[in-house]
Amino acid sequence: MKKAVKQENSDLLTNCNDFDIFGKRVEGSRKISRGLHMTFEQLEILIKEGESLTVEFKEKYTSKISEDIVAFANSKGGKVLLGISDEKKIKGEKLTGVLKAELLDLARNCHDSIKISFEQVGEVVVVEVPEGDSKPYQCSSGYFKRYDAVTRKMLPAEVKIMFRDNIGISFENIPGIEYETKSISLDKVKAFLKEAEYSIKITKNNLLEILKSLNLICKNKITNAGIMMFGSEVSSLLLHCQITLVAYKDLEGADVYDRQDVRDDLLTQFKAAVIFIQKHLNKGSMIEGVNRYDTYEIPLEAIREALTNAIIHRDYYITGTQITVAIFPDRIEINNPGRLPPGMFKKNLGKLSVRRNEILADLFARMNKGEKLGKGIAKIKNWVKAKGLKVKFESDMFFTTVFFRPKLSNDVGLNVGLNVGLNMGLRTLLDAIISSPGIKAKDLYALLKGRVARTIERQIKILTGKKLIERRGSKKTGGYWPVFK
Repeated sequence: MKKAVKQENSDLLTNCNDFDIFGKRVEGSRKISRGLHMTFEQLEILIKEGESLTVEFKEKYTSKISEDIVAFANSKGGKVLLGISDEKKIKGEKLTGVLKAELLDLARNCHDSIKISFEQVGEVVVVEVPEGDSKPYQCSSGYFKRYDAVTRKMLPAEVKIMFRDNIGISFENIPGIEYETKSISLDKVKAFLKEAEYSIKITKNNLLEILKSLNLICKNKITNAGIMMFGSEVSSLLLHCQITLVAYKDLEGADVYDRQDVRDDLLTQFKAAVIFIQKHLNKGSMIEGVNRYDTYEIPLEAIREALTNAIIHRDYYITGTQITVAIFPDRIEINNPGRLPPGMFKKNLGKLSVRRNEILADLFARMNKGEKLGKGIAKIKNWVKAKGLKVKFESDMFFTTVFFRPKLSNDVGLNVGLNVGLNMGLRTLLDAIISSPGIKAKDLYALLKGRVARTIERQIKILTGKKLIERRGSKKTGGYWPVFK
């Protein structure tokens, strides 16, 4: 009797696999479920996360996947999921004997030959490509590389750089000996998933699978990239993983009036830097239709792109340094350790894409922070040029992006230099006066809603004392405060 019960329970466990995680019946699932390299849960996570640096969807097999095989071998390795549409819908593909032979033939005919593996997982065929040891690889169509979620043909100069570059393990891929899942903050992973707009629910039970799918596990250890993105105590494990934010009163950088050191994960660093820069940028407004929008003296899109570039292109092997954002009265400098990669020159900026940290670049691309396909520099130039401003890029032991701030322009409500050293309340009051020349006292009170009259009067007195504004008109009518000439 006990033996019969045991057999019955065994059958029940096996029958659980008759349906995959998507609720679809899988023919022959009992046979397939035994010895699976990838579980259905792992597959579901990959599909929900979508295409990335290491995942490509193909609705059906074609010989063109040789380009993806080469691209993954030239990058960080990856998986081609056959039977999945670009919209993440399961269309289905069968791993027949003919398909196996064709896949092996494609991989063997690459130069050098690439060893691939494949398996049937439910209705999907998973083709796994390891990172190559003999880069660069090519197929009959040429050399290809993976850029975020796109397979792109490499330019001749990029091929030369890959040939020259001595491929070794990058800092981001180094496995940490002492790193365990308890070193990872679930809240930081949740924040990332929210930024990336993924519907995956993170728990302690599936944390490891999430980290694996994001390529943050190496040799069963969490990598440096995993700690830099999601570490609970980043600074205690990687002291130099930090960003310094500083604002100066003078052009030479001798007189500091605001400073912040952020020793936390990279997403926190990015957000803190954006907020700090916004705090010290001059702000005006523009009208579109019936709506009024804030506008900054330097396009925020360009600043965000430059910050992303600094984070994902930094050479993290250089210790004792940090990313620095320095704000001067006439310019903003974003500086990261690490010269241009070997074979890369300033004239190629915006044309070639050679990434020092591909995993970090992929993660920031998933969060829609940073331009894909290595066009960030070109985008920065275009955004700045559209504002009539200038930007320059410098490279020695560090790479620096310099944004030049505009000169005084009352027409757009911007006043560079006048508000240096003022707190937020004083700056917003000054901006309101500049953007509305000749504004009367009663109108100024109405414009600054929520600020009591006594506070405004005290702040006006401070600005007058600093000779930034001067009072005109009679006290009886309230007067007005133009910018001091």
